[in-house]
Amino acid sequence: MELPRVAAVTADMFKPEIDEALKAYDKFIVCIHKTPEECEASLHSLMEKAIKAYDNRGPQLRHGIALDKQVTIILSQTDGDRPLCGIYFNLHSPYQKRALAKVGREED
Repeated sequence: MELPRVAAVTADMFKPEIDEALKAYDKFIVCIHKTPEECEASLHSLMEKAIKAYDNRGPQLRHGIALDKQVTIILSQTDGDRPLCGIYFNLHSPYQKRALAKVGREED
């Protein structure tokens, strides 16, 4: 079964979502791995990868996903003109490993 295709999906279609993600990054995310400028470049690169995954997905699949250690982008098929776009920051704490290690020792 061939999936219905709409007009070509481009990263520019998701500029509002990228802009909102950059505002959230600047306001709420503390990341020593990426400056705001590096985050913006990463979002654009990941968006291109998510679009490629979306365009090349199998006939039974509905999503295109791209991620790195800090960000995940998901494009989901809809009945509309363009896929839904979700941009998620992968939260991490350097203290999490220590807390899990302590819990593991207490259970022994």
